[in-house]
Amino acid sequence: MDLSRLPQHEQAQMQALLEQGQARSSIRMYNTVVERCFTDCITTFHSSALSPTETACVKQCVNAFLKHSDRVSQKFMEFS
Repeated sequence: MDLSRLPQHEQAQMQALLEQGQARSSIRMYNTVVERCFTDCITTFHSSALSPTETACVKQCVNAFLKHSDRVSQKFMEFS
């Protein structure tokens, strides 16, 4: 987005809004990963630590989500 045509104070406001949107998006993505991987991988609450099976599942889940997110980002960049 080209903000150079706006007055300086409006450029600063727009930049702040863009940064807030990016922060919200990052938090939303993090929450989505946590919720999905927790739901898919955590099966018992007998211990405060994850079992080896749960740990492996969480790692695989997060890696799959990140790969998918990267592919979506790449496709988005192709269309931009």
